[in-house]
Amino acid sequence: MTGAAAGRPRIALLAAVAGAMIVALDGTVLLVAQPDLQRDLGATVTQVQWTSTGYLLAVAAFLVIAGRLGDRYGHRRLLFAGVLGFGAASAGIAFAPEAGWVIVLRIAQGVFGALLQPATLALLRLVYPPDRLGAAVALRTSAIGVAAGAGPLLGGLLVAHLGWRAVFLVNVPAALAIAALTLAVRVPAAPRAGGGRTDLVAAALFAVLLAVLVHSLAGVPEHGWAAPRTFLGLVLVVCLAVGLVLRERRSAQPFVPPAVARSVPVVASMTILLVTSGGMFGALFVSTFVLQNGLGLDPLTTGLRVLPLTVLMVLGAPAAHATLRRYGARRVAITGQALVVLAIVGLSALGPASPWAWWSATFAVLGAGFAVVMVTATGTVVGDTPPGYAGVVGGLKQTAMNVGPTLGIAVAAGTMPPHPSATPLPGAGLPASGPAMGTALLVLAALAGLGLLPASLLPKARNAVPTAAGQPCRRRSSMQKTLS
Repeated sequence: MTGAAAGRPRIALLAAVAGAMIVALDGTVLLVAQPDLQRDLGATVTQVQWTSTGYLLAVAAFLVIAGRLGDRYGHRRLLFAGVLGFGAASAGIAFAPEAGWVIVLRIAQGVFGALLQPATLALLRLVYPPDRLGAAVALRTSAIGVAAGAGPLLGGLLVAHLGWRAVFLVNVPAALAIAALTLAVRVPAAPRAGGGRTDLVAAALFAVLLAVLVHSLAGVPEHGWAAPRTFLGLVLVVCLAVGLVLRERRSAQPFVPPAVARSVPVVASMTILLVTSGGMFGALFVSTFVLQNGLGLDPLTTGLRVLPLTVLMVLGAPAAHATLRRYGARRVAITGQALVVLAIVGLSALGPASPWAWWSATFAVLGAGFAVVMVTATGTVVGDTPPGYAGVVGGLKQTAMNVGPTLGIAVAAGTMPPHPSATPLPGAGLPASGPAMGTALLVLAALAGLGLLPASLLPKARNAVPTAAGQPCRRRSSMQKTLS
């Protein structure tokens, strides 16, 4: 291999890791900045919630469509266009005069994030041979975990010294650097599977279903679970889901390829990522308000309290890969899922009088459990991807990772009613601490606990990797030994 050829995988890896990190980082970095944004713009709690929910919803709604487009027109093009648009939207948010503009631009930022995110995984599949792909995917997976976990700390540093707008300004030079790296990437032609046009009706149904679901949950704090508005929204979600399934069965070019939909390990892994990310990000949403508004901590100190989560996500990723080789995906996933649930339950028991060490230990367990679950589920998805569907599978995987936080934040906000003993936030009556916050965390723990069932469906054998049909097979490459 020539020096130029040898450098191509490294450039692709750097572009893929950086692109994945910038999207993951923006999913959590705003959590610590939200109270400062609320005070500066005079926003309501519902508006603050939608600065996160709108972004995550837009990413989730367009990820699979973006993956399809990448499979058809090239993932390098999608990554370049997505990262430039992401940077432009970030610059607009930094100068937004009111909360409405922040929400609109966050949604635009999410759309561009959806364009680049599946391409980051697909590029690695195109550039790296099977025996080296495992290490590249592991690094990307770990980087996403680090970015998500580092968001609160980075947000705390920026808000404490420069204000909440700096959280978005830092994206601009990063986006330009990633775009430059993308131009330097050279990839071989990707195999095409299932040629033809994407079913746009199914794609639209999928996007609308997500929008209605999150909108219904986001309105619960104001209208309540028993309100006609909430009930009708959830009924509409069910109708859209039925319509999507019927459309997929009749379509010659289904939105989700049958080879992917029939894979039990892939479906189980995506379900795990959905509920686990929902539980963790919802817990972070609640904990941020407890630490800042309940305990009176500033954004930087809040970020430091959450730092053990980041550290254990960094250390937990390589440890998870080593454990996978020895014990198999099923047992490792169940263990990680149990750690996440126990950590969220532990957070529900903490309060103003709890020692710093207890907060740190609980966040550390949450970070370790989430790293284990993320590495295991992602490895299973990669091992089961049919040829030619890297983009759509990457889009589905990232959809689960973005719908989960969206639902988790919505559920958290919907289970934090005003409480007489708590000090409400300006403009909305959301309690800063107290029994209501503990109840919200227990609900989120139950949400994460739902992942124990699909975790039990993952491959049990240490040396078996699921195929597209969902059957285990023997493979010799180091990548699949690592990810099995």
